[in-house]
Amino acid sequence: MAQQRSPGESARAVARAAAALSEALDLEARLAPFAELRWSGKGPQAPVLRLDDFSGIPFLVDITGVEEYQHRARLRADPDDLYAAVTPGAPGYELYCQEKLNLAPVDFVQATPVETRLDLAMACREGTARDRIQQRIEVDGGLTIDPFMGIEEVWKLADVLTRSMRAPVSVMAPPPPVTWIANDKQLFSQLVESVLGSEWLVETRIGRSPEVLARELLSLAERHAQVGLKRLRCASAMGNKVFAASEIRSQQVEGVTARVRRFLDRTEWQGDENVQVVAWENVDHSPSTQLWIPPPELGPPRFDGVFEQLLEGQRKVFVGSRPSTLPQAVNDAAAEGSLAVALALQTLGYVGRCSFDFVLVGDPDRDFQLHFTECNGRWGGTSIPMTFMDRLMAGRPRPPYRSQDFIHTELVGANFSDLIEQVGSEAYDVQSGTGRFIFYNTGPLETHGKLDVIALGETQKQAEAALEEDLPRILGLS
Repeated sequence: MAQQRSPGESARAVARAAAALSEALDLEARLAPFAELRWSGKGPQAPVLRLDDFSGIPFLVDITGVEEYQHRARLRADPDDLYAAVTPGAPGYELYCQEKLNLAPVDFVQATPVETRLDLAMACREGTARDRIQQRIEVDGGLTIDPFMGIEEVWKLADVLTRSMRAPVSVMAPPPPVTWIANDKQLFSQLVESVLGSEWLVETRIGRSPEVLARELLSLAERHAQVGLKRLRCASAMGNKVFAASEIRSQQVEGVTARVRRFLDRTEWQGDENVQVVAWENVDHSPSTQLWIPPPELGPPRFDGVFEQLLEGQRKVFVGSRPSTLPQAVNDAAAEGSLAVALALQTLGYVGRCSFDFVLVGDPDRDFQLHFTECNGRWGGTSIPMTFMDRLMAGRPRPPYRSQDFIHTELVGANFSDLIEQVGSEAYDVQSGTGRFIFYNTGPLETHGKLDVIALGETQKQAEAALEEDLPRILGLS
């Protein structure tokens, strides 16, 4: 690892980095319109609308059954909260939540899509969904919105509600200018480099034309075994393309340019944003750190843990996660770097759930280097089950577990209530503490044979075996 900075040096680096980026982006003026809607964490407790609108992330429509993912907000909903979705809940799932997971009933708001099924915040501004939300504001005197991500449409919803109801409505997320500092890979890389140094990043180039991107690919291919292209605002590897360096080196610039054009066409690039060209590290470990960033007056960022991402394919598509089994030195380094960058984000005005993804280069037990690859300035596939586990454990330490989407063609057409009956006593029961499997994101089950599972174990090895071997056997799929 690179030489560590002293706490004083780190604090000064954070302050300098935040100030420089704020000035470069004219952040103070751009944040002013959102000031009255920002969540402070103080004052009377208002009910919370849990709202998982994914429309700000490109290409999620390509994920099977993604509109059903809006129901993951149910896992964060406390008694007296609301959560919204454009589809009805999966039959039998709410009963499962109450009987097996001991969750209190919550107020479900079903919205009618206005443009696309992913534009949930927009749908909540219309029709019966808006009426339902406004009724709760009238009764309770206010509302806090906890969104998947602090995109423009969420803040527009808050503005519409507070103006129409003349009651306080706040957003528990960063305003859009700060949301996009976190979720834009170029801006986030600039922040990491300013806070921690370039050694915390993979070698990266930027371009905005196919010809420039091709030349940068050829340049990096001279020094690295694999190289890649990354769109700046995509998630779950949907905007990535990986090339073997030997393939790139074997072509003239015209051939590489043609490959770049195909990538840009596939990802619907409009020519108005940069694209990253990166050294693509061939690694076995991709840690992820999870944090909660409160308003500054409530304290510093909170570190919630290190996790190992489960990735598939050459592009490393995320499919699940587990608590870190990496050496403590790796976990400590990831925590230290993450807290420094999170503090810079907090200084810029970031509030809410946040996570950082890394690649681990070198020998984890000896000489290693962590490289930030991106920030997930939102709720996500690791933070949602992690937070749900903390809720179900009610203050007890998290047991070893693995969370992952579970897909099988033989589950297409399956009924969730029947599935739970088949799992029987192996379904985790909060009150008795028995069972090994927790189910969520069940909406895609019937149509796509897909749902999400948390598998528990007394050891991490047992949790892995529970999901990979035991659950398929219990469901008659092996």
